[in-house]
Amino acid sequence: MMSLSTDRKKHFRSLGHKLKPVVMVAGKGMTDGVVEETLRALSDHELIKVKFAVGDREAKKTMIDALVKQTKCELVQTIGNIALIYKENKDAKPGLSNVKSF
Repeated sequence: MMSLSTDRKKHFRSLGHKLKPVVMVAGKGMTDGVVEETLRALSDHELIKVKFAVGDREAKKTMIDALVKQTKCELVQTIGNIALIYKENKDAKPGLSNVKSF
């Protein structure tokens, strides 16, 4: 997996401003359902926000790292409890993709 260039990350961060979280990770943490839902959202939208409703900063970081690893996506940025992640899908529909539609 190649990592994103600074310019691409900057572009994705600007796109990310408009997005609402589409996946929520709560107290149970990284369940198979969370991973599946994240993969489905990444497949459709490529660039998504994930909200982590866990109080502990270290636990949140561990969960974000685990999600990135399990979904093989790129972490663009984290702000507070929100992670902005990206995974390219060459077959994403332009109407659904948060990257191709802008």
